[in-house]
Amino acid sequence: MRFARKRLRPRLLAVYALAAAAVVLSHPTPTSLAIGAIPIAIGEGLRLWATGHLHKNDSLTVAGPYAYLRHPLYLGTLLIGAGFLIMAWNAVAFGLATLFVLVFFGYYMPYKDRIESARLESLYGDAYRRYAAAVPRLVPRLHAYEPLQAERAPEKAWRRARFADNNETGTAVVVALGVLCMVVRTVVGWGIS
Repeated sequence: MRFARKRLRPRLLAVYALAAAAVVLSHPTPTSLAIGAIPIAIGEGLRLWATGHLHKNDSLTVAGPYAYLRHPLYLGTLLIGAGFLIMAWNAVAFGLATLFVLVFFGYYMPYKDRIESARLESLYGDAYRRYAAAVPRLVPRLHAYEPLQAERAPEKAWRRARFADNNETGTAVVVALGVLCMVVRTVVGWGIS
């Protein structure tokens, strides 16, 4: 597994600290664990599927989940977050989730979408404009987007090498450790109320 420095940026360290606090202050139950595991599994599955298709900076990715929505990684992350919120099942977690949703949809998502769209439009022009007009950001379409023949990437299959190049292994490990912490919190309790 390649180490990614981007996981140690100061803003992410703050996110990790908040996540640790949410785990410690959580009150998971076997039921909240089981229900929360569903969106976590779907979200991580979506992220794994997306990163195996993502041709970062090589070509416009319109295969796999990108044929149904433009931001499968963001949707996967939102589902994972929702799953952990369900697992935690307390007022602190709900407060943190409310703050996260306000910041994510009020600032981060519009900002990143603007920057990413401008970059992709400068690289791929009309092909990206057609794709962006046809494929929603976070709510999947019912049918896969089909680019013009001339715009199709040479390879559409999921590749483990792309998955590794996109550093998703680290994210999957962090999600698994988070679930493990919630299970331990449920079983052992840590004596914190």
